[in-house]
This record gives sequence, C-alpha cells and structure tokens, in this order.
Amino acid sequence: MDTKDLLKKVRKIEIKTRRLSDHIFGGEYHSTFKGRGMTFSEVRQYQFGDDVRNIDWNVTARYHEPYIKVFEEERELTMLLMVDVSGSELFGTDTQFKNEVVTEIAATLAFSATQNNDKIGLILFSDKVELYIPPKKGRSHVLRIIRELIEFKPESKRTNLAEALKFMQSVMKKKAIVFVLSDFITEDYHQTMKIVSKKHDVTGIRVYDKHEETIPNLGMVQMQDEETGELMLVNTASKKVRLNYGKFYQEKVNYFKDSFTKSGAGVIDCRVDESYVKKLLGYFKRRN
Repeated sequence: MDTKDLLKKVRKIEIKTRRLSDHIFGGEYHSTFKGRGMTFSEVRQYQFGDDVRNIDWNVTARYHEPYIKVFEEERELTMLLMVDVSGSELFGTDTQFKNEVVTEIAATLAFSATQNNDKIGLILFSDKVELYIPPKKGRSHVLRIIRELIEFKPESKRTNLAEALKFMQSVMKKKAIVFVLSDFITEDYHQTMKIVSKKHDVTGIRVYDKHEETIPNLGMVQMQDEETGELMLVNTASKKVRLNYGKFYQEKVNYFKDSFTKSGAGVIDCRVDESYVKKLLGYFKRRN
C-alpha cells in the first residue's frame, strides 16, 4: 500500500470512528472507567466513621493519635490495546475481514480514551510480541496506532496470547484498562489471565465470522491453515468431520469465555456482519 492510499484509509477510519466516539462512546467510556485508580493526597486526623484500613500507622505513632491517608480519584487513566495479528485474522466471507473490524473497534476505543484525556498504547502480537507502542496522549498518537493496525506485516502467523499477556504485565507497572482483540482460536492462557486480571481491568473482544463456526457440505475441499500454512484435503460431506470441527471451534469459544469470566475480566462477542457499536454500548451500559 503506497503512502497516499494509506493516508486515505487512515482518514476514512478516523472520520467514522471519531464520530462514534464523540457522539456515542465518549460519555459511556468515561462513566464506565472513571475513578478506577486512587492516588495519595494527604494525611489528616482520624474522624468517626473513617475507614480504619486507611490509618497511617507511622504518622499515628509519631503524634500519638490516629491519622488516616486521604486518597483522590486518579483522573488520568491508561488504555492498552492488545491486537492479534496472526494469520487467522485475515479471514472474512461477508463485507469485511476480521482484522478490518478489529481496526475500527480499536480506533473507536482509542478516540474515546483521547476524549477522556487518557493515554493509549498498543501491543500487536502473534506467537510473540510483534510491536509495542508505549502509551501516550493525543490525536497524532492515535493516528499512528491506526496506521500500524492497517499496514503492519507480522513476522509470524501463529498465536500465543499467554506470551503477549506476560509482556503486557512486565511493561505496564500501573493499573491499565486493557482490551484484547482477537478471534481467540488459541488456548493455554487461563493461568496468565488470572494473574493479569488481578492488577488490570481486562476485556476480551472476540471478533469472528459466522462461517467459521461450521463447515458447509461442499464435498472434498482443499483447505489451508492460515497460521501454519498446512494444506489438507477435507471431506466436508462427512457428517462426522463437520461435527468434529464444530466441537473443536466451540471448545475454543468456551475456553475464551471461561478463562476471562473466571478471572474477573469482561467479554464481548462481535460478529463481523453485526454492529460492533451495539455490542460495545451494551457492554459499557452493563458495567455501569
């Protein structure tokens, strides 16, 4: 993609997603995530009804009477977008590929955070961290993130979410609002999710195509695994083959939902031919 085409595409996404964040998501985002962090402000004398857990024992010992720590709401938050760039994201049978919908959702969330004066960072991952952009504020920073989402070419086509979560945990020292955008056709990240969710506010956004859920009866078909490159001849006329595939796919979906919900994280399902606007709004409203 040449620079001119890239800039046109970035601008098109900005116009669409910024309008959504300005008129729809900005207020919902703010009310959902405001006041998630508390920062120390001062100490003052203990008053009846104060939470005893906030007593500052060092100051109390010095003055021989109880003092408590006072905290303020920390207004500035940090959002981190974790985006799956593995081979399976390059799939689509209707109007859009999964990775195109992921880009729009990520841009909408980023502009909503910008409205709230929050920092936004980006991690692109396959079976390793392909790119990390540290959190910063501002429109130009968001546009850079959108550019990377559109044109980035990963070195690997495979997926390893656990590795990406471990990296995120190592670079984000303070609590962050984390959105993981993927089709979650992967496993072995449950334990890592439990650890990460104790510190961060995590939401998994599963973006999928309805034609991934089942295999139609098309007879003998040559298929390719987008992540491994493996070619195989599949007899889609076999009911057993279709049932086994459906079972395999549903196991991945269940693993995703169980891993996130049991860790205290949020989950959103976005099908590429459905409105992600309604899905995000519904999620924000439920959290409020």
